[in-house]
Order: sequence, then structure tokens, then C-alpha cells
Amino acid sequence: MTVLSPAVEVEAPRRAWLADLPVLAVAVVWGGSYLAAKGITTTHTVVAVLVLRFALVLPVLVVAGWSRLRALTPAQSRAAGLLGLVLGGIFLLETYGVVHTSATNAGLIISLTMIFTPLAEAAVRRQAPSGGFLGAAAVSVAGVVLLTQGAGFCAPGLGDLLILGAALARTLHVLLMARIEAVRDADSLSLTTVQLGGAVLVFALLAAVPGTGASPWAAAAGFGPAEWAGLAFLSVFCTLFAFFVQMWAVRRTSPSRVSLLLGTEPLWAAVAGIAIGGEDPGLLGYAGALLVLVGTAWGRRAVTTA
Repeated sequence: MTVLSPAVEVEAPRRAWLADLPVLAVAVVWGGSYLAAKGITTTHTVVAVLVLRFALVLPVLVVAGWSRLRALTPAQSRAAGLLGLVLGGIFLLETYGVVHTSATNAGLIISLTMIFTPLAEAAVRRQAPSGGFLGAAAVSVAGVVLLTQGAGFCAPGLGDLLILGAALARTLHVLLMARIEAVRDADSLSLTTVQLGGAVLVFALLAAVPGTGASPWAAAAGFGPAEWAGLAFLSVFCTLFAFFVQMWAVRRTSPSRVSLLLGTEPLWAAVAGIAIGGEDPGLLGYAGALLVLVGTAWGRRAVTTA
């Protein structure tokens, strides 16, 4: 058995935390992305903002991974393109949703992906989920019901339903990535680049259709310093920074540790919405937010220990 000196024993956890901090920063900026998107987007500029957000970062990803991008097989490129269409749908639902609901609701409802995905996997494999996981799912769903009823019980709003649809679309995206053979061994940077390219193509085509809102050029012309700052935050921090940190972190720590830290995203979404955005979900909303956080954390633990 190797005996570590006290200095080495202290240094190992310190290195682990140094690797954790950037990942935690990603969870924080992702949590803030809902408020940022809400601040720069209207119903008429959703598609335009999405074109601008991803068109700004796509060239960087192409240049950074050009050699590996060229190494993709035709089957891998087609599969990544298909995933890009689903990804485009996710961003459309999320962005339209956050326009019509609060940033707090959006960040917490989207966290139901962590419940929906294992349930969908269990259905595909025809395996019953554990009792603990079903309990966690029930707590999370009860939390969402309370969260969307902060002003008294009524039908969930359009934005809440769109975000719920985005959570279901995220689940589909995860399942497709796991089940499409062609992408299992594909380079992660190349796969993400092609997916974002497919999503940008969807947004660009929609922007060209009359009646879908302002063009990207018109939206950009109407931006002031605050809007450009919000767009830069979404493009640089929530997309480029987040992706490269994930690639860096999984090589220096465990995927489970990265997943656990990124799972705090809904907490930061609630903090940003309430503390910075001035949102007040009401007493029922606060109770619901707590239940969502407890339920998703319980669900992650139930899946990990199953």
C-alpha cells in the first residue's frame, strides 16, 4: 500500500477542486442563460437571436477542430446533422418558452430532463424504474405544479408548456445520441460542430420565411450595449466556454463528478431569476422550486446507485 505524505494528501483534493471550479462556473452561466435570453429576446426576435448566437461561435469551432471535422465519415456527418435538427428544436422551444415565462420557471422546469431521460431509457429497455426513482419523479412533478401556480392554481402558461416540451426534446436528443451507432465513436468536438451547424441551418431557413419575425440583421441593428452584452454572454460563455470546459474537465476528473456539478444549473437559474431578475414566484412557487431541486437531486442519486 502506498502511503501519501500529508502534503500530497492535501494537494490531491486541491487539484480536484481546481478542476471542479470551471465546471461549476459552467453551471452558473448556464443558469444565468435563461435570464440573459429573456433580456434580449422578444417573440419577434427569437429566431434572429438564435441565428446570431450560434453563427458567432460556429466559425471558431470549425477552425479549432478542422482536421478532426474532415475525418468524420459520411454516416457520422449524417447522424450529427440529424441530431442538429433535434438540437435546433430544443433551442427554439427553450427560447420561445423563456419569452413567455420567468427565467426561474424555465431553469427549473428544464431540469426535469434528468427525470424524463431515465424514465424513457427504462421504457425503451422495458425495465421498471426503481421505487426510489419513481418517488423522486413524483416529487419533481409536484414541484413543477406548485412552481407554475405561484399566483394561485390555474392552467400552466404557454411558456411553461414550451419549456416542458424542450425538456422532452432534450430527452429525445440524449436517447438518440446513445442509440445511433454512427456517433458513438465520433470526436466530440466535431460532433458538436456539425450539430450546431445543423441547428444554425434550421434557424437561418426559418429566418428567411416571411412572418417568422425580424431578420438577424434587423435585430442586430436594433441592439444596444446591453443587448450585445447579453448576446456575447450567451455566445462566448454559455456556448464556447461551456463546451471547452466540459471537454477539458472530463479528461481531468470523472464524468459523474462533471454531471453532478452541471446538475446544479437549475439552482443558479433560480438564483439569477430571483436575485438579479427580481422575479417573485410566490410562496407556492418557492415551495415548488425546493421540491424540483430535491426531486432532481434524489433522482440523480437513485440512478447512480441503481
